[in-house]
Amino acid sequence: MNSNIYKSQEEKMNKSLKVLKDDLNSLRAGRANPSMLDRLVIDYYGTITPIKQVASISAPEPRLITIQPYDPSVLAMIEKAIQQSDLGINPSNDGKIIRLNIPQLTEERRKELTKIARRMAEDSKIAIRNERRNVNDTLKKMEKDGELTEDELKASQDEVQKITDKFIKEIDDMVINKEKEILEV
Repeated sequence: MNSNIYKSQEEKMNKSLKVLKDDLNSLRAGRANPSMLDRLVIDYYGTITPIKQVASISAPEPRLITIQPYDPSVLAMIEKAIQQSDLGINPSNDGKIIRLNIPQLTEERRKELTKIARRMAEDSKIAIRNERRNVNDTLKKMEKDGELTEDELKASQDEVQKITDKFIKEIDDMVINKEKEILEV
């Protein structure tokens, strides 16, 4: 029965990890990466739509991203979304394709990005710890209701902590890798 609780805990913690991974991928790390645009959306005929659903996005060169809309009428909306985003990139538009030249990151911007990455990681760790607390509360309630003995409760809480530690380590590893990528010149 406890295995269901652990499985549920791991599923929820995996979701937190996936969110962190997506967030870290959207951070600009000096080279062109189409996933930088994953969070950008436009108002496409009254529907908020991700740019990647209305355009072909590619990185033909290490410092260039090209965006070719399937519908040329959204070119201006995509350009406006990029300008209003926190990417800090100015798009150039030739009427058919938007080009994003990815500038070399300054030392100051690199440090700022590593702080943002750490903040994202800390938010994920908080979500993981909250899930640990929820599971432990459930286990304590089960002991109170007589479904678990005190020893089973202790063993279950130890298992919950092991799972939590595994996910916290994964988060730390992801952030260390992203910081290396950001600081790489």
